[in-house]
Amino acid sequence: MAANDKIRNVAIIAHVDHGKTTLVDKLLAQAGSLKTHGEVAERIMDSNDLEREKGITILAKNTSIEYNGYTINIIDTPGHADFGGEVERIMKMVDGVLLVVDAFEGCMPQTRFVLRKAIEVGLHPIVLVNKMDREAARPAEVVDEVLDLLIDLEVEEDHLDFPVVYASAVSGWASYDADKIGTNMVPVYESIIKHVPAPQTDVDASLQFQVTLLDYNDYLGRIAIGRVNKGVLRSGSVVAIAKRDGSVEQARIAKLFGFKGLERIETDHIDAGNMAAIAGLGQIGVGETVGEPGLVEVLPLLKIDEPTLQMSFIVNNSPFAGREGDPITARKLSARLMRELETDVSLRVEETDRPEIFKVSGRGELHLAILIETMRREGLEFQVSMPEVIFKDIDGEKMEPFEYLVVDVPEESVGTVMEKLGIRKGELLNMETRNGWTRLEYSIPARGLVGFRTEFLTDTRGYGIMNHTYDGYKPWKGAMSQRRNGALVAWEAGTARSYGLINIESRGTLFISPGTDVYEGMVVGENSREQDLVVNVCKEKAASNMRSSTKDDTVKLKVPRTLSLEQSIEYIQDDELVEVTPKSVRLRKLVLTKSDRERFEKNRKMSGM
Repeated sequence: MAANDKIRNVAIIAHVDHGKTTLVDKLLAQAGSLKTHGEVAERIMDSNDLEREKGITILAKNTSIEYNGYTINIIDTPGHADFGGEVERIMKMVDGVLLVVDAFEGCMPQTRFVLRKAIEVGLHPIVLVNKMDREAARPAEVVDEVLDLLIDLEVEEDHLDFPVVYASAVSGWASYDADKIGTNMVPVYESIIKHVPAPQTDVDASLQFQVTLLDYNDYLGRIAIGRVNKGVLRSGSVVAIAKRDGSVEQARIAKLFGFKGLERIETDHIDAGNMAAIAGLGQIGVGETVGEPGLVEVLPLLKIDEPTLQMSFIVNNSPFAGREGDPITARKLSARLMRELETDVSLRVEETDRPEIFKVSGRGELHLAILIETMRREGLEFQVSMPEVIFKDIDGEKMEPFEYLVVDVPEESVGTVMEKLGIRKGELLNMETRNGWTRLEYSIPARGLVGFRTEFLTDTRGYGIMNHTYDGYKPWKGAMSQRRNGALVAWEAGTARSYGLINIESRGTLFISPGTDVYEGMVVGENSREQDLVVNVCKEKAASNMRSSTKDDTVKLKVPRTLSLEQSIEYIQDDELVEVTPKSVRLRKLVLTKSDRERFEKNRKMSGM
């Protein structure tokens, strides 16, 4: 096999918010790839609405840059641990990685995860220390942290001699020297060309192409994206597809696209070593191999870490079903979830003994919350249960998923945070203080982090920073206490009135305001005590001709606590559901009527559940 010397395939990997997408913006702009697009928004690679709203990359995307006669194919990857599956599957598309590390924060949990995945497939990193414009930047220490991390990952000696580039992506400069401010991004281009090996290709061999990403177009249908490993892809040719189930199908390539900047350029052929997008292959899936008929050399399916968290997706059966969205049937809910499986390799969907309930497993709360938010924006309404971790029985021992957790908190909040993490079975691994902030590193059961983020932000008055990544399965840590406060539950259906809310405001924290429609069994607030409390929020002041000295007094209600979708998922207990519609997110009891709930709880206690 020969190397295609003018091609470089590289993935940009990092912890969340360390500047990957901004870096890609500047690389595209300074290479001239954005000239034809006029005014472009920041973080142009984050094209998904949810990505722009949340400020994170959710889906891996690729682009191409022309620089000094070289074609640099770049893949921008997510930095959040919940979307690690996107990182894992693109590693076989590239020949090197650009590891971006914040000049102040240094190595974080997801830095370890993405670097480990790169090392496992034999890729060598180029380290880019970003955000050098920050006042508290500490580049020398950060480079030492990367070295320590590589040693901790037990890499070969040649991995320890890594090239380093210092940059401020937002300012558009890079430099080989930490003490010098650069003028452009040329050191990044040159480092990629020098240190990322050219792809080993054989254009004369039979075709081999593996689908790594999927896209969809209303006119072309499903579009398969991947790298041509061997041979040549030709538009209009007949190819064989080795399916996941072992069968082989034939299809004709309707259209073939290459990449240039942000655009897909239609072409008649693409040689080995390059990225390609193919339309016309029918219901092709991620990981499937495309080759010549009768000569398909099947590549191993992409290996992705197993999910650790699961939820039940349930057909909406609340009294308000169909009022704000499309009331979907079990068949429609199943079809939508199965469609998601075609593009999200980290997701698992299982049917249950009840046709209206589906078990959906993912890599974390955010992973599942993004799916729920996407579905509600499509006009669907449904219900979801409390997230639960997936236990395993390994060699006769009960095991549960653990997370490697790093929190940065103000010094005055350290005691409170450590106490809360102790209750949640966290084990302190390391603790260091710098400039009034303390960094705590923990190994903690994944179930201990369910619902912890909101509590953590409250304890640190919004200043705390929390990051975690999957740390494998370890022995079960024992029972763990749940939410301490009970719920305020609506007694009857109707519209919430100020008079009714004023009467119960002293009992706890309200989630609704006057004028909100409620139904029996809907959770309208949090009780200040441990037990659930049934309340009448629809109560109106009785009309009377009796005069009162206080009748003109104005009573103001406190602003209700509004829960986002993610906060609602964190908040609920195992006897509650989140009702999701295009317009609303409501909390409700699994069993709506008070008498039925009491009977349900009695039966559950008797059965030892």
